[in-house]
Amino acid sequence: MAAELIEIHPKNPELRKISEVIACLNKGGVIIYPTDTVYAIGCALNQPKAIERICKLKNLKPEKLNLAFICNDMSHISTYVHNLPTHIFKEMKALLPGPYAFILKATGEVPKILGVKKKTIGIRIPNHAIPRLIVSELGVPLVTTSIKSDNEIQEYTTDPEEIFEDYKNLVDMVINGGMGGNIPSTVLDCSDDEIVVLREGLGKY
Repeated sequence: MAAELIEIHPKNPELRKISEVIACLNKGGVIIYPTDTVYAIGCALNQPKAIERICKLKNLKPEKLNLAFICNDMSHISTYVHNLPTHIFKEMKALLPGPYAFILKATGEVPKILGVKKKTIGIRIPNHAIPRLIVSELGVPLVTTSIKSDNEIQEYTTDPEEIFEDYKNLVDMVINGGMGGNIPSTVLDCSDDEIVVLREGLGKY
């Protein structure tokens, strides 16, 4: 069954349409949605079969896949992050929401959720109304990974209509929130209590 393409306003997301997304996620759906950087593919954190689907889509074993959790705000984080040092917490507060992914020490909850041993987890709080409202209404983070393009020139697919054509038989819903970016988030590794830039992206650091 082909995916549904749903158009949602990027600045003022319609709650009725967000409710449709939530219903899809709660049934174990996999969705594609915009962020403040590139379009991403994700599912509800409490849907293990949907997480397995994402791993198969990326043709990677779960332990090899760099999954991140999309959160609405900092309140979610303590469940999934172990002993967050004060200086890193302050840095996150200063930079988020924004185009950054923080790699942090994972609590024991993370392996239970992902079904694999993971000592670290990526945390994202994007500066984009659609994913943050989805997470707020859903009540749990989204497990997410970015969509890569097959284009040798452009690494990330930016056109949601094109994304829909590529993924309509692989996912359950594609959200059209306007053209996406093609620069990913800046990845900051904080797992050893220091901040190391793993990837320079849209966020300046």
